[in-house]
Amino acid sequence: MEAEDGAQLCFPQFPNTSCRKPLSPWPQTLTIVFYSISLITVALNLLIIISISHFRQLHTPTNILLLSLAVSDLLVGLVLMPGEIFRQTSCWVVGDFVCATYILLTVIITSASIGDMVFISVDRYVAICDPLHYTTKVTVSRVKFCVCLCWLCSVSYSLLFVKDLPTQTDIYKTCFGVCLMYSDDNSLLAGLFVTFIIPVSVLIALYLRVFVVAVSQARAMRSHITAVTLQHSVTPKAKKSELKAARNLGVLVLVFLMCFSPFYITSWTGYNSVTLLILPFLPILFCFNSCLNPVIYAFLYPWFRKAVKLIVTLQILQPGSCETNML
Repeated sequence: MEAEDGAQLCFPQFPNTSCRKPLSPWPQTLTIVFYSISLITVALNLLIIISISHFRQLHTPTNILLLSLAVSDLLVGLVLMPGEIFRQTSCWVVGDFVCATYILLTVIITSASIGDMVFISVDRYVAICDPLHYTTKVTVSRVKFCVCLCWLCSVSYSLLFVKDLPTQTDIYKTCFGVCLMYSDDNSLLAGLFVTFIIPVSVLIALYLRVFVVAVSQARAMRSHITAVTLQHSVTPKAKKSELKAARNLGVLVLVFLMCFSPFYITSWTGYNSVTLLILPFLPILFCFNSCLNPVIYAFLYPWFRKAVKLIVTLQILQPGSCETNML
């Protein structure tokens, strides 16, 4: 009987302090599927990063924000999703330092991704609501500064949120072989506001405003459609382009909310028989958003489809390929 109990422990040599081996919350087939999604996430976001970095015509303020989002999505597929699958299906045998590093990276990457979505919303808000001053207000240098600020704030926030993490094992952990972060109610409430409630409120407010302005612009264009002037022959096309970009990025935000909301809502509202059943899948859904973003690009952005074709056929290795017309 003792031998059987020892076989179920993460560290049989320490029966009094070892955790029991976790039972996989899903079938082995799903584990393989989740790892496959992780690989696909890395590959697709790598294509986004190569596309925007290589082709100079794609070095626009909006695309730089998409590039930052793709970097965070790539890290989700490379670090967070495999780590979450491993954490739920196996004993954590790589030590407390690796656990602390993993949780630190989780907070940084997640915060940066949410910050990127907010900046993307601000970018589209200015483009639709103040188009005449967009090129002067939103420049490449300013956007790069905002991206750096976003990642710097994410790192600073993560250090404050997990400042006691390396010592939490001895204080809170009742057994060894798991990787968990314990936070008090105040920290959880602060995290909920900083990484969910405030960003989501900003996203919804900005896109409601963009929607109202877009509708009013469309009505104004229809009312003046009979006027044939140079101004009206150019402006509608430009406005249509901006409206299409706003719609595309609106889809990104909608998918973002669908993937992130269940995780945050469940973590704060508590657990019952239903939430306990779906709880193991919520972090995977949280990470799955990073795989969906490039798929959305592929369907909504012609330049991405063209860039992927040039990358896969290795035409980007040709001299002068960075000057290719992508739009």
